[in-house]
Amino acid sequence: MLQYLVQGILLGGLYAIIGIGMSMVFGIMRLTNLAHGDLMILSAYLALTFCDLLGGNLLLATLFTIIAMVIIGFLIQAFLVNHVLSKGAEPALLVTFGISVFLANLLHNIFSADYQSLPNSLTNTQVISTDLVSISAIYLFSFVVAILMIVGLHFLMQRTNFGRSIRATSDDDMAAGLTGVNTKRAYVYAMMLSMAVTAVSGVLIGSTYTFNASMGSSYLIIAFGVVVIGGMGSLIGTLLGGIVLGVAQLLGSYFLGTGVQLLVAYLVLLVVLATRPNGLLARATRK
Repeated sequence: MLQYLVQGILLGGLYAIIGIGMSMVFGIMRLTNLAHGDLMILSAYLALTFCDLLGGNLLLATLFTIIAMVIIGFLIQAFLVNHVLSKGAEPALLVTFGISVFLANLLHNIFSADYQSLPNSLTNTQVISTDLVSISAIYLFSFVVAILMIVGLHFLMQRTNFGRSIRATSDDDMAAGLTGVNTKRAYVYAMMLSMAVTAVSGVLIGSTYTFNASMGSSYLIIAFGVVVIGGMGSLIGTLLGGIVLGVAQLLGSYFLGTGVQLLVAYLVLLVVLATRPNGLLARATRK
């Protein structure tokens, strides 16, 4: 049981990274990005392509993937989402849904439905291997990356003028505009930052599991569960939500079998929705 508990906590780190990008977009723009999962899969395919071009250098491929996804985030926000945000939540939601459908079909036509994976030496490496517990290097790495990413984003949003302008836009875009903040530009910056995080999550997904063009919706559901459990827009809540979902999934596998592990995880999600509909850290988010 200790093995499943530790593995669930570390898996929660990967789930937190999956949910951070969605949580940021919702927290700043009040927009549920339905293309989030497909953008992660796009990142994995971009990393695979760059990796092939660069002779298997995954670190350099990740850097190029981040740059490419930041550019894509700029194009999506500046030329699509910003034009419909003022018309209410539904048009922007439909835009992200359209992007999701477009990306899924584009990736399927380019890369086919075959499963792919990113070459990573950490995948088959154990940091600790004893009779009681073994810790996979890739899961531990994902957990550490999640912590560093959340701390870095928290510092960026709380301690820099760039972050303050984005938070001001999130709190009241009209008041922020009156103080000289270009709110549409702030939304563009927020989406670009979210896409940088999404690129990292896509690379980690591709390094940990196999993936194909149709898996975006599966990771969208995971991201949605993470941010709902933790509290929409809360970075710390995203980590908590990821850990809760990961532990519930692995303990469900331990007690009931692997066939129902996701069912147990989403039963926990339903319980949280019934008891804390705004998420576990909703009160902290409002403050």
